[in-house]
Amino acid sequence: MKKMQHSLTRLACLAGILISMTTGQAEGRDRWTPKKANAWHAKQPWRVGCNFNPSTAINQLEMWQADSFDTKTIDRELGWAADLGLNSMRVYLHNLLWTQDAKGFLKRVDRFLAIADRHGINIMLVPLDGVWDPHPKLGRQRAPKPHLHNSGWLQAPGGEILADPKRHDELEPYIRGLVKRFANDKRVYAWDVFNEPDNPNANSYGENGDKSELPPAIKAAMATKLLRKVFEWARAENPSQPLTAGVWMGPWPDHSRLKPHEKVMIEQSDIISFHNYGGLEHVKPRVEQLKRYGRPILCTEYMARPNGSRFNPVLGYFKKENIPAYNWGFVAGKTQTNYPWDSWRRQYTAEPEEWFHEILRRDGTPYRKAEVQYIRSLTGRK
Repeated sequence: MKKMQHSLTRLACLAGILISMTTGQAEGRDRWTPKKANAWHAKQPWRVGCNFNPSTAINQLEMWQADSFDTKTIDRELGWAADLGLNSMRVYLHNLLWTQDAKGFLKRVDRFLAIADRHGINIMLVPLDGVWDPHPKLGRQRAPKPHLHNSGWLQAPGGEILADPKRHDELEPYIRGLVKRFANDKRVYAWDVFNEPDNPNANSYGENGDKSELPPAIKAAMATKLLRKVFEWARAENPSQPLTAGVWMGPWPDHSRLKPHEKVMIEQSDIISFHNYGGLEHVKPRVEQLKRYGRPILCTEYMARPNGSRFNPVLGYFKKENIPAYNWGFVAGKTQTNYPWDSWRRQYTAEPEEWFHEILRRDGTPYRKAEVQYIRSLTGRK
């Protein structure tokens, strides 16, 4: 069965390439110049939002598969987001959804974008992700492991494909087909093409976890190879929206000293994005380091309360600097990211007194009223 699935995937890949060759497909656009990127940014309102996953989904597959695509919850929770003045969300997809049913998957993405648009929210799409479980499987997803942060989140692609550069091209129809479908869709804010591609997942699936992750050096090398191709494939479809991939470890004081995958991220991105889960004393130096590229800067992940990364004052600083910002999580649910990263090594038996991520409880009430009031004060929704 595995051999048959592998053969079908390769045939789909070849078919996608042949179609693009025989339909007069343009070669694609170049990377935006700093001038064009800044002109685009100047036309945008300040974007503020979350990394969004509905509370009823443990991972990307449960969010998007036909049997568990929960538009009722999505609509309700995006309504809560709009009420706070949030106007953008960063949302993860998965290559297996394309393999399973590309047409149906695109229809569901379109439906999600329509729901978000009704609430005045645009979307940053994330096609690939290098974090958490390296062995994704289609179908019904496992139940959350009690009290464990992101116990079911999935890598895209899985380690089997990532580790084999001969299989990387299997992802081309997915990336190109997805970008082509929404390349001129005003509801799509940007494309974050590959999230933390080299993440070693040390404490969960890596050397300190169950050891099912690729060795860090191999993963970084393979991720760098794939990352280059993903930028190329996405750009080939002439997206009107900017492309980016966020550097995440830091610091980045000297471009010549960046790791290979970081250089690809910076050198191929139309706009610069980064992650930081530290306090303001950590965020400010990273922003100053990234300003040297002369392009718009976005923070696509932040806010981990026990680490000192809090809305007040970090989000206020981002607004002052006109840096679009997406904290991790919105409504506490099946991802359980209100529990900390160390729940993979330390046993929890109840909800932590101080939440790690998330803003609202499942009934829509705030975890901390003062936080919600602060967010409202920045978005003009007092």
